[in-house]
Amino acid sequence: MPRELKFIATPEKGEVSAILDQPANARALLVLGHGAGSNMRHSLIADLSDALVRQGMATFRYQYPYSEKGGGGLDGRKVLLATIRSAIEKAKEEAHDLPLFAGGHSMSGRMTTLAEADESLPIHGIVCFAFPINGGKGPDERAAHFPHISKPMLFHQGTKDKLADIEVMKQVVSTMKDRARLHIIDTADHGFKVLKRSGKTRGQVIEELAQTTAEWIDGM
Repeated sequence: MPRELKFIATPEKGEVSAILDQPANARALLVLGHGAGSNMRHSLIADLSDALVRQGMATFRYQYPYSEKGGGGLDGRKVLLATIRSAIEKAKEEAHDLPLFAGGHSMSGRMTTLAEADESLPIHGIVCFAFPINGGKGPDERAAHFPHISKPMLFHQGTKDKLADIEVMKQVVSTMKDRARLHIIDTADHGFKVLKRSGKTRGQVIEELAQTTAEWIDGM
């Protein structure tokens, strides 16, 4: 059963909420952050967590100070990175000997890669769902720190994601060679909704994301 937790995001910002869902047969734990405009209870994050648990993966969903407070706005980069580090440390306490991985949807995936590039995290790899490569000043800025990351990375990307040109993602991932894998969902947008012509339902896409993630983690 999912368990509600609290942890200190930063000394200045105080406590935030988290949800740990750890199946009895868990083989690893994924620290799963949400996108900029949502929170840990958003349907995409909640459904991904449920699907990962069915695959034998524990999940640790968490809030940032701004999403804990609600009402819009966004924390600065320093607070976001510190919160990710705090979430990983809390997950490490709760997971005991489970191998740790971290990442999340859009902003959280990106911020996890930035945290790792700044200073190595106590994790085995990073999982990004819809990495926003087109944001900010574009790929030159958004991928500039990738050479400073030595841990394996898995990128889940849709071909209709307006925040991530799939051809750009292919090029970026190819430069990382064996350090990164790109999993493409045909016709998926930034929230992994697909067109009817894909022949898949949203539920099937979520299951595919979870299964691919679990298989990648098991292969580490």
